[in-house]
Amino acid sequence: MGANVEFRLLGSMAVLVAGEQVSLGGPKPRTLLAALVLNAGRVVPVDTLITALWGEKPPNSARSVVHTYVSALRRMLGAGDDVVRRQAPGYLLDVAPESIDLVRFERAVDAGRRALAAGDAPGASETLADALGLWTGSPLGGAEGEWAERERTKLEEARLVAVEARLEADFRLGRGGALAGELTGLVAEHPLREPLRAKLVLALHQAGRQADALATFHEARRLLDDELGVAPGPQLQAAFQAVLAEPAAEAAPPDEPPPVVALTPGLLPATISDFTGRREDVDHVLKGLRPAGSAARICAVSGKPGSGKTTLAVHAAHRIRDQYPDGQLYANLHGNHPDPADPAEVLARFLRALGVADAAIPAGTAERAGLYRSLLADRRVLVVLDDAAGEKQVRPLLPAGAGCAVLLTSRVRLAALEGAALLDLQELREEETLELLAKLVGPRLAAEPAAALEIVRLCGHLPLAVRIAGARLAARPDWTVARLAQRLGRKQRLLNELVLGDLEVRGSLAVSYDGLGGPERTLLRRLGMTGVQDFAGWLAAPLLDIPVDEAEDVVERLVDAQLLDPAGTDVTGLSRYRIHDLTRAYAQELCDAEESAADVRAALDRVGRDALELVRGASGRTPQPSGSGRLDQAAVEGIRTNPDAWFEAEEELLVSVVEQTSERDLVATAAALASALSSSSFAARNQFRQWRRTHTAALAAARRAGDRAAEGLLLSGMGTLYFEQDRFDESLAYYHQALTAFAEVGDRLAQARTWLSMSVVLREHGSFADAERALTEAVPVLRSEGTDEELAQAEHNLGMILTESGDLDHAAASVTKALEYWRASGNRRGAALALRSIGIIHRAAGRLGEAADCCARAAAELRIVGSRLVVAYADQALAKVRIRQGRGEEVRASLEETLNTCNELQDGFGQALLLRTLGELELAAGDPAAAKPHLQRSLEWWQALDLPVWQARTLRDLAIAAALSGNERRAVELRDKARAMFERYGCREAGEPLLLPSPVPPEARLR
Repeated sequence: MGANVEFRLLGSMAVLVAGEQVSLGGPKPRTLLAALVLNAGRVVPVDTLITALWGEKPPNSARSVVHTYVSALRRMLGAGDDVVRRQAPGYLLDVAPESIDLVRFERAVDAGRRALAAGDAPGASETLADALGLWTGSPLGGAEGEWAERERTKLEEARLVAVEARLEADFRLGRGGALAGELTGLVAEHPLREPLRAKLVLALHQAGRQADALATFHEARRLLDDELGVAPGPQLQAAFQAVLAEPAAEAAPPDEPPPVVALTPGLLPATISDFTGRREDVDHVLKGLRPAGSAARICAVSGKPGSGKTTLAVHAAHRIRDQYPDGQLYANLHGNHPDPADPAEVLARFLRALGVADAAIPAGTAERAGLYRSLLADRRVLVVLDDAAGEKQVRPLLPAGAGCAVLLTSRVRLAALEGAALLDLQELREEETLELLAKLVGPRLAAEPAAALEIVRLCGHLPLAVRIAGARLAARPDWTVARLAQRLGRKQRLLNELVLGDLEVRGSLAVSYDGLGGPERTLLRRLGMTGVQDFAGWLAAPLLDIPVDEAEDVVERLVDAQLLDPAGTDVTGLSRYRIHDLTRAYAQELCDAEESAADVRAALDRVGRDALELVRGASGRTPQPSGSGRLDQAAVEGIRTNPDAWFEAEEELLVSVVEQTSERDLVATAAALASALSSSSFAARNQFRQWRRTHTAALAAARRAGDRAAEGLLLSGMGTLYFEQDRFDESLAYYHQALTAFAEVGDRLAQARTWLSMSVVLREHGSFADAERALTEAVPVLRSEGTDEELAQAEHNLGMILTESGDLDHAAASVTKALEYWRASGNRRGAALALRSIGIIHRAAGRLGEAADCCARAAAELRIVGSRLVVAYADQALAKVRIRQGRGEEVRASLEETLNTCNELQDGFGQALLLRTLGELELAAGDPAAAKPHLQRSLEWWQALDLPVWQARTLRDLAIAAALSGNERRAVELRDKARAMFERYGCREAGEPLLLPSPVPPEARLR
C-alpha cells in the first residue's frame, strides 16, 4: 500500500493512489484525514478526532459520523482495515512514512541543518531548497476549524525555520545581496521576527544600500519598542554594527503643526484623528446639515450609551464647518445626568461667544433666546448640542435663521422636532470595529486575528468599549491580544476591564439607568438575571408580576432610553426586543447588587410557570385554569399557528429558565418545564443538546431535594432522549431507573407510561418478545387510569410489534384501534402516523394499492400537522410502495430530498433507512453497482446504531445486489447471514423465501 499512495499536506490537501488524485470530500473529511496523517503510526482517540472536527460542541451523532468518514476514507484508499485500523481508543493510519510529504520535508530540513552545522553551505542550501520546494501553499488546505488552524500555525512556523536556515546557507555562500527582495517580502509578512530583520539589514548592506540598511534597523527598533517595549536583540544589533561604517543621517524633526485659524465663535471640541467607519452615517448627517431652504437645518442623532454619538457629531461638524464661516457653537447638555444643563445657562454662554457683554445678557430664558435668534438671523453658524434630554430642553437653543444648522445628539429619539433629519446610530460593523481597534493597537493586531475578532465581539461593536479596550492594549505592550480577549471573556469582570482613565462603559450606562423610573429599573435588573440576548414582550410580565400589556409599556420606555432595541414581532404578534451584551452585563451587576435572593427566586419561578403555560399552548394542549392570568390568551392561541417558529425564537430563554430554576431548587417548575419541552415540537426539531441540558439541570435539582417523583419524570425523559438519538441501551437503562423511582413513590400510572415507552425502544431494537411483555405490564393500568392518547400509543406499538413478527391481520386490527382512538381525541398527527403504519402493514402483505393510498394520505396530512422529520418518514414509506409498484423513478428526487432532511436533523436511523431505500430503488432499476454504495453505507449506520434486524434486511439487499452482479458465492453468503439473524430475532422475514435473482445485463436495466 505504501508504494501506491501519497499524502500531501503542505498546500491544498491531496491524496494520490497509484498516481491518480482521489476526491477527499468536504472540510470535515479532510480535517479527519489531516488528523490521522499528522499522527501516522500512532493511535488517534475518537474523542480527539471529534474535537478536531467540531470543537467543544460536537453533534450528538459525532461518533457515528466519524465511523462513516473513516469508512469513506478506507474506500477512497482502496484498502481495508489494515491501513486505517480500529484500535482502542480510536484509529491508526498505518502507511509508509515516506508517503507523507511532511515527513519528507522534516527529514530534508534535518539533513540541511546538519550540513550547515558541518560547514557544508552548498549542500545545506540545496537540501533546504528541495525541502521548501515540497510546499505548494498554505498547509492543510481544505481542512477547517480551530484544531486545523493550530496545526496550520505549527507547520507555518516549521517552514519559516527552514527558510531562515536556507537564507543562512546562502549568506555563507556570499549571495546575501541578491536576497534583499525576498527578505523584504518576508519581513512584511512577519514584522516582529528579528532573524529576518537582521538578514534584511545585512542583505541591503551587501547590496551597497547602507542608508536603506540603517533605516531598516531603525524601523525595527521603533517597532519593537512600540509593540513589545523591548530593544533589538543580539542578532539584529550585530547586523547594525556591520553597517555602521556609513552612519545614517539623523532623521529630520517632524513638521510643526500648521497654525490653527480660529473662528469666532469656535467652540467645537477637537475632532478625533482616528475616527473610523460610519461613512453612510456621516453622509446622512452632512446631507441633513447642508444649507438649504428657508429654515435652519436640524439633524438629530440618537443611539445607545457608548455608540459614538458625540464622536460622530464632532467629526461631522468639523467636516462641514467651512460651510458655516460665521462660527460654530457647542454645548454638552448633560441630558442623562441628574442635573441636566439649564437652557438659560447655555444661552448665556452662547451669547458671550457671539460677543455680547455680560451686562447686556438678559435675565430671562425667553429674552435670551430672542437675542440669540436675532444675532443669528443673518449669520451662518453651526450649533452642536450634545447629549440632549429631550425636545423641551433644546427648543430654546434652536436658531431661526435659514443660514444656520443644528446638530443634536441624544439617547432618546427626538422625533417631535419639526423638520429634523433623524439618524438612529447602530453598532459599528465588524470590519469597521476591527479597523478602529487596529488604529489604536498597531501592527501587532494582525498577528492574532481570531483574538481581535473576539475582543470586538465582547465589546459589542460599540466604539466606546473598543476605544477603551484598544487603549488598554496599546498601553500594555507586554500583553498579547489573546490575553486581553481572555480577560474580557470573564463575564463577571467584563465591565471592570472596560475602564481607562475617565473612560468607562459602566459609567455611561449608569447615567441612563439613574434616569429611569422604578419599574423600568426593576425590569432591566431582572432581564440581566435571565441572561437572554433577545426576548418577547411576554417575558416582562412575570418578571414584574403584572399583565403583559402593562409590562410592554415598561419595556417600551427602556427602548426610549436606548437600553433595549426593538427586534420585530414574533409569531404571536408580540413585539421582540434585544438587549446589548454590555447592557446585559451591567444589568446582571445591578441584579446581584440590588435584588434580594428571595425576589430573584420568586421572579424566576413566575417566568418558569408562564413559560410552561406557553409551551403547553404551543404543543396544542388546553390552557389550564391555574394559569397566572398575566398572559394574553390571544397570544397563546397565536403560538399554535406556528409552534416550530416560536420554539426556535424562544429556545435560548426556555433552556436558560430550566437551568436557572434548577440552580435555585425550584424543582417542581424546572421538572415540569423540562418535561413539557421534551414532549413538544421543541423535541421534534431534534434539539438533543438542549434537551440534555434541561434534563440534566432539573435532574440534579430533583436529586438534591430528594424528590423521587420528579426524578422519575426526568429519568424517563432522559430515556426518551437517548431513544431519539438511537442510543437504545442507554435509553433502556434510564427507563429502568425511572421505574425504580416511580415504584418507590407508588405511582402505578407513571410506571405504566414508562413501560409503554420502553416497549417502543425494545421493538426498534429488535427485541419483539420483550417489547410485547413491556406492553403487557403497561396496558392494564392504562385502561383503568390512562388516557385515550396513551391507549392509542399502546395499540399502535402492539400493531408494529405484530407486523415485525409477521402476524399482519392482528397487527392491522391493533393499529386500526389506535387510529380510532386518535381520531376520537382530535389528534390529527397521531391519526396520520397510524395511517402510515397501516400502509406499511398493507405493503408487507403485498396489497400495494391499499398501501399506496394509506401512505399518500398520511404524507399529505403530516405536511399540515407534522414536523419535517415525520413528513420525511411518511415520504419514505410511500416511496417504498412506489418502488415495489415499478414506479421508483417517480420518487427518486423525493428520496434524495428526504435523505437531506435526515442528514440536516442528524437523525441516524432516518439516514440509514433512506440510504437503504435508495439502494432498493437502484436494485429495482437493475443497477446493482449503483445500489451497493447506498446499501453499504446503510449497513455501516445500522452497525453503528447496533440494530441487528435492520442489518439483516440490508444484508439481504446486498445479497440481491451481489446476485444481480453475477457474484453467486457472495450472494449466498450474505443471504444465509441475513436469514440466521431473522431467525434469531423472530422476524417475519424468517418465514419468507429469500430467493436470489439471476444476473441482469446492463442493457436490461430500467434506465
